[in-house]
Amino acid sequence: MRKWSALAAFLLLVGFLAAGGYTRLAGAAGGEPGSDADPVVTRSFVEEYVAKYIQQAPGSQPGGGNLQWQVKTVPAGQTFTGGAGTEFILRTGTAVAVDPTGSGIPDLTAGTNLTAGRAVAPNHLYLVPRADGRGFQARTDVIVMYRG
Repeated sequence: MRKWSALAAFLLLVGFLAAGGYTRLAGAAGGEPGSDADPVVTRSFVEEYVAKYIQQAPGSQPGGGNLQWQVKTVPAGQTFTGGAGTEFILRTGTAVAVDPTGSGIPDLTAGTNLTAGRAVAPNHLYLVPRADGRGFQARTDVIVMYRG
């Protein structure tokens, strides 16, 4: 009986040591509290994480694009060429569309497609889908609002 009791005590001790080692390894895999590897995150970690990515969002730092509307005066005879995703609104003056691709410039206000040589309507929102030379040529001095 004493032999069984010693064996049971030994197995119990080995079981506790194995369980303790497992929890220690599991704890190490979880990372330090408050770190990137911690499976349970704190409010401060989430706020720091979100703030970091908001600062890296396009338009919030130089070279990351611009989400603010800008106003530009384009002299008669000059061409305004938009980049990919550029939106523009002709405020004053007259201009005609420039489209070397033949695909047109979407007029988001009218729901139509503006092709090369056609007049750009004032106060309509246009979208340049790609950086392929689309834009407009000013016939008179033009004031344009654009972003992107």
